Amino acid sequence: MKKQTIGVVDYDAGNLRSVETALEYLNSDYIVSSDPETLNKTDKIIFPGVGDAGAAMGVLKLRGLDDFLKGWTTRGNFLLGICIGCQLLFEHSDERDTDCLGILSGNIPLFPADQRDETGQRFKVPHMGWNQVKQVGNHPLFKGIPDGASFYFVHSYYPSPAEKGDVIGQTEYMLKFDSAVARDNVMATQFHPEKSGEHGLKMIQNYIEL
Repeated sequence: MKKQTIGVVDYDAGNLRSVETALEYLNSDYIVSSDPETLNKTDKIIFPGVGDAGAAMGVLKLRGLDDFLKGWTTRGNFLLGICIGCQLLFEHSDERDTDCLGILSGNIPLFPADQRDETGQRFKVPHMGWNQVKQVGNHPLFKGIPDGASFYFVHSYYPSPAEKGDVIGQTEYMLKFDSAVARDNVMATQFHPEKSGEHGLKMIQNYIEL
C-alpha cells in the first residue's frame, strides 16, 4: 500500500509546529502549504490553527483556500479540523461576527460570561488545560481510546452543530458542549490531539488510517 501524504493547511493561524511534530513522531509523510494546488496533491488534509476567526477567514479567502477546502470536502476527501480549524468549518462564528466555510451546519458561540462553579469560583475564559471527552456513538476516530480520556483545550468559543447526529464527543466546562464532530469524510475536534499525549497521537494515527 502506498504511504499517504498528509497536507497541513498553513493560513498564518499558528500552531503548525506541534502538528508537524506529531506527524514526524508517527513517521507520516506530510506537506505544510498555503497553496491549494500543492495541497490538492495530498491524500488527506489536517486543518489546524489557533487565533481569531475573522483574521483566519480573511487569510483563507486571500489565498483561495476557502473555495479549495469546500471543494476538497465536496469531492469526498478526508479533512480533520483542529481548534480554530474546527470552528471555521461551521457556518458562522460569534467571534467578530464572522461568516465561516459552511462545510458543517451550525455556529460557534462564546462561553457565557461570569459563570461560577458550585464553590462560587468563576470559570476562566479561555478554557485552557486538560479535560475529559465523553464519546458519543462509536466513531473510528476514537478507536482504541478510552471513553472519558482527557485531551488538551485552549479556546473561548465552542462548536454548536445544528445537526446533533454530527456530534461524536462532548466535554463539560461551564456547560456541556460538543467537542468533537464528524460527518462522512469531515471530522473536527475543538481540543488539540497533537498536544494531548498518547491518546491524541492515537487519534491522529486513526485519522491517517481511515
